[in-house]
Amino acid sequence: MKYQIDLFGVLLPSLMLWLVITYAIGALLRPLLERAGVYRFVWHRALFDLALYVCLLGGVVYLTSGLLS
Repeated sequence: MKYQIDLFGVLLPSLMLWLVITYAIGALLRPLLERAGVYRFVWHRALFDLALYVCLLGGVVYLTSGLLS
């Protein structure tokens, strides 16, 4: 498995790519959750968004580790 990504001669950790992908997924998912009314049942929106981000990051890392190995 490749742990570093070469971006125009700059070596970046693969976690950085996973963080950016997860942020994009979360940015697309948040308006859908708001439109569906999920946030009405959430006590603290920022904590919920953080927990959602961590869960999405775990899913992205899990899926990419299965694809790359």
